[in-house]
Amino acid sequence: MKLFSRSVIASSLFACLSLGASQVYAVDTLAKIKNSGKLVIGFNDASMPISYVVNGAASGYVIDICRNVANDVKKELNMPNLKVEFLALTPSQRIESIQSGRVDMECGSTTNSYKRQQLVSFSTNFYYTEVRMAVKKSSNIHNLVDLDNKAVVTTAGTTSDQYIKRNERGKNINVINVYGRDFDDSFAILANGKAEAFVMDDNILAGLIARSSSPSSYEITGPVLSSEPYAIMLPKGDEKFKALVDGTVNHLWKSGQMGKLYHKWFQSPIQPKNINLNMAPSRSYLNLQRRPTDAGI
Repeated sequence: MKLFSRSVIASSLFACLSLGASQVYAVDTLAKIKNSGKLVIGFNDASMPISYVVNGAASGYVIDICRNVANDVKKELNMPNLKVEFLALTPSQRIESIQSGRVDMECGSTTNSYKRQQLVSFSTNFYYTEVRMAVKKSSNIHNLVDLDNKAVVTTAGTTSDQYIKRNERGKNINVINVYGRDFDDSFAILANGKAEAFVMDDNILAGLIARSSSPSSYEITGPVLSSEPYAIMLPKGDEKFKALVDGTVNHLWKSGQMGKLYHKWFQSPIQPKNINLNMAPSRSYLNLQRRPTDAGI
């Protein structure tokens, strides 16, 4: 966590707010960006096609969205040469990095949830994902009941593990929960046979399968465990910055540009292997397209 001098604190760039046993920092983000001369964007580097790395640079559906935000920040501050930095974060680093001011916003596959809204803010949602499971085709696993007494992996710091637990109770099955450090580590656990299934957002699973050494060996199967909105994560309490980011995202929706970005990243060949994920937009995504909102779950 960064340490700030008394003069910086006195300038009201950071105001500490207490929420129960935790603390979050309400930030005048635009003033902070102007003062530092740079906009720092946190992102997930292993969430293809939402956000990942191609040839050493941040790339993906939400990265394109956040580059639009960066352009609007430059216009708002009248700083056309503002430096924009992308900082890779693991899922477990995301909230702390926003709270501490390490990053100004986080652009990745982050679910807009009521629980997280106690600690950070969220923009208008830019995507809806469906939580399912990836398995090896040779496993003959097709439903949750097939997971009884088997190891199931999900990623530490994500929301997907709660759905495993919820369905354990509902279906009277007993699974062994395994946690990967990040998405790549979780998929490696599945690939190495240390888990029979990987429960995660379907777009993340599709990207990991596409990047694997043998994409035809895996499939996404089972019921939809949850539909979850993705949004850009922002500092808590900074309504001015949220309004700017919301304005960018809402314009992308209303202008039809968001649909074009969806086609680019989900229905066209993408790097590094020029594989087309061929993912049709879900019903939840289409509903969001018709009525953009920042509502969480």
